[in-house]
Amino acid sequence: MIINKMFDTAIIGSGVAGSALLFTLARYTDIKNIILFEKYDEPAQLNSGPKANSQTLHMGDIETNYTLEKAKTVKHNAVMVANYISHFGFEESTGFRRDKMILAVGEDEIARLEERYEEFSELYPYFVKMGKEELAEKEPKIMEGREESVMALGVEGEITTVNFKKLSENFVEMALDEDKNIQMHYNEEVVTIREDGDHFEIVTKNSSFRAKTVVANAGAYSLLFAQHMGYGKEWAVLPIGGSFFFTKEKLLNSKVYTMQNPKLPFAAVHADPDITADWNTRFGPTAFALPKLERYREAHIRDLLEAMDIGRDTLEVYYDLLRDKVIRKYIFTNFLDEIPFIGKGVFVKDAKKIIPTMTKNDLVFAEGYGGMRPQIIDKTNHTLMMGEAKLVKGGAIFNMTPSPGASTSLAIAEKDAIQICEFLGQKFDKTRHEKEIVNK
Repeated sequence: MIINKMFDTAIIGSGVAGSALLFTLARYTDIKNIILFEKYDEPAQLNSGPKANSQTLHMGDIETNYTLEKAKTVKHNAVMVANYISHFGFEESTGFRRDKMILAVGEDEIARLEERYEEFSELYPYFVKMGKEELAEKEPKIMEGREESVMALGVEGEITTVNFKKLSENFVEMALDEDKNIQMHYNEEVVTIREDGDHFEIVTKNSSFRAKTVVANAGAYSLLFAQHMGYGKEWAVLPIGGSFFFTKEKLLNSKVYTMQNPKLPFAAVHADPDITADWNTRFGPTAFALPKLERYREAHIRDLLEAMDIGRDTLEVYYDLLRDKVIRKYIFTNFLDEIPFIGKGVFVKDAKKIIPTMTKNDLVFAEGYGGMRPQIIDKTNHTLMMGEAKLVKGGAIFNMTPSPGASTSLAIAEKDAIQICEFLGQKFDKTRHEKEIVNK
């Protein structure tokens, strides 16, 4: 096996998180020698692809399960992506200014949304309150045939929609424009990472490379890499997949999100104008346990079983989830959504919350759309960890980034880049980074 030269940093995975780190290291640090490994033939082939996510830049404004403190953090982090898109001229090619809203249906939800407006309006001064008349004018399909009371908080004129694959490609192209020694190794799958004295050995199916630091941005595989090195044994993976439905005609101009049930750990139904389908309306997502780590790819059973680590502690978390009748009903309903000939009839009941006149015949299953969002189980505390998860051991960083990982990719990259610079004794150009990325 050939052992190649030493690199300062090795990055595993060229989804939006790995590509954001490559860009950040190349443009804002003194680090010269960087290598990136991607097991497929181009960036963002899995969850960062536009068919695998809702294409939403999550600012915390329409995520009604966020606390104010979490929303502040998410907004600060996601604004970096919006600033990048604006600063470097990627509007209307990578990021788009399209309207979005939170829709509350019924008096209970309206009361919750009113309270949220009072609490969050200072953080999101661009909120626009809309009642029946305003909604009927803006999105008439929402009000056709509706009997319940409704209210919405709208967002207008902001970058709300992102093609995260394009964003990943932009990051890579801009990184390669910098005066750095950057090697991109596509179609080269990393098998394992080993600690070897003061550096790491990154072993692929074809060769072996050395690096002083290593960052894994490979979803559930990041945890497997860490566990092979003896770290993160207290965690396991719950593989959650999602699917979508299209309507047969364009029904909405805005992204429409519904109120989150605080008991449910996964997203409530929403409708999005889809950038891959001429802005036609896509509804979803469903959310169900799927025995795969990569959607629409060959299942690697050994990796799956290792990641799930099914034992007493893991099963206790599953039991706690299923014991709650709200979660149990949600899981069962989403399972039915996936069954041919039955799924549309089940899913349309949720979709009618957004468009009351919709019937199952208005929907078609979005073949080839949907992705995996591996959730991390804390076996020690018997809990399901929501949001980003990270392990740091010396010069090795392992990121597991479910939603809103794509929206906060530049913030994650900033933290990792600063940490890598401290470890290597290199400089991070905070002034330039703040001017271009952090501040509008």
